[in-house]
Amino acid sequence: MTQLLLAIIYLAFISLGLPDGLLGAAWPSIHPQLQVPVSYAGIISMIISLGTILSSLQSDRLTRTLGAGKVTAVSVAMTALALFGFSWSQSFWQLCLWAIPYGLGAGSVDAALNNYVALHYSSRHMSWLHCMWGIGATLGPSVMSYALTGPGGWNAGYRMIGGLQIVLTAILFFSLPLWKKQQKQAGQDGEKQKALSLREIIAIPGAREVMLCFFCYCALEQTVGLWAGSYLNLHTGLSAEEAAGFASMFFIGITIGRGLSGFLTMKFNDSQMIRMGQAIIALGIAILFIPGAQALTLAGFILIGLGCAPVYPCIIHSTPDHFGAERSQAMIGVQMASAYVGTCLMPPFFGVLANRIDVALLPFFLAAILVLMIAMHEGLIRKTKEKEE
Repeated sequence: MTQLLLAIIYLAFISLGLPDGLLGAAWPSIHPQLQVPVSYAGIISMIISLGTILSSLQSDRLTRTLGAGKVTAVSVAMTALALFGFSWSQSFWQLCLWAIPYGLGAGSVDAALNNYVALHYSSRHMSWLHCMWGIGATLGPSVMSYALTGPGGWNAGYRMIGGLQIVLTAILFFSLPLWKKQQKQAGQDGEKQKALSLREIIAIPGAREVMLCFFCYCALEQTVGLWAGSYLNLHTGLSAEEAAGFASMFFIGITIGRGLSGFLTMKFNDSQMIRMGQAIIALGIAILFIPGAQALTLAGFILIGLGCAPVYPCIIHSTPDHFGAERSQAMIGVQMASAYVGTCLMPPFFGVLANRIDVALLPFFLAAILVLMIAMHEGLIRKTKEKEE
């Protein structure tokens, strides 16, 4: 039964990744059809992110009330409804309206699943599950690309992904007894502890450090994801087409790296994996500072992707160890919210710097974020160790 539930959670992580790249893949077709500026994609993205932040902050209360299984099933159902809403939309305001349930569903399921895996499964499964997210994030734009070649266009692409989410929703609802059985075996059935307020969470030793650590990680990952193509095009002289293709190697590096990280966690603990990842990121950024061959720059971005691979899943998996199982859902909720804040703010901020100064600032920007991330992670370890002593 435990293995069957794990397989369902793997499917859920693929489902989490499926919609993530859809807007970017579909927007070149959407904005001319709806007669809105290309920049309006940022408005939809911000609405989704704000919903995700809000639901992440409420994940502790929701999970204690409904349980991880129900939160996951209801959240995926909300996402499926939102995707169908996107497919039915004929105006920009309708897309904005459907972005609300999309964001609210995404944040709850992300925090609930991550906490459940952190509590019930080993670190290798956390890495492999996030590798599954990468597979989903790769498949989603591929499905949209296929749909754009047919008569249904981008609307059909959203319907296809929405249909897959409906199937997963049904599987999740049928699997609810498995979630309850797993909790009972773990001795957590019937626990109704009071949900922590945001003020109480922030007061916990190490909370600020882990929130900033997550902020920095997602700021770094998303800034590279958004601006690597422009950096390769404008700074190293690659054509736009070549730059787009090579920039995708960063995400391939993350996906492959998470697959490999699962095996490495059998030998190294979470803190060692995070430090290893940070060291590889530092090496990748250092290579970006070396002037010369385009191949070196490409290698730098691949290394940054490989280094990013263990950081996110291992920080999440170490949360119960740092803060205790009873606080882990609350902590993972604020970690997710911090991550989405970093995703919202830092890539556009670098865009302003690139526009006003030069895109060549990218390695300096990434290095500054990495230094702060390392400092916060070491501070987290120090404060939680002091608390134990």
